[in-house]
Amino acid sequence: MSRNEIEQKIRDLKTRLSCQESDIGDWKVAKCMEYSTLGLEAPYDFQELHEKRQAVRNEIDALEAELKIAPISEEEIA
Repeated sequence: MSRNEIEQKIRDLKTRLSCQESDIGDWKVAKCMEYSTLGLEAPYDFQELHEKRQAVRNEIDALEAELKIAPISEEEIA
């Protein structure tokens, strides 16, 4: 995978964590916290949501580590 592809994948994963349309977006975390604060049962399985979000963060970390050692291509230099 090229540096550009790695960087794009990282951007895509970060967007997945924050996007309103994402099944694991920040909005679901906020909604769970809102319900919890009101003493209500969370509308989503918070443990499952956390595990899915953590898996994405782990993938981002792995890609960022890969990016640090990925060679710079000729076209990226130009």
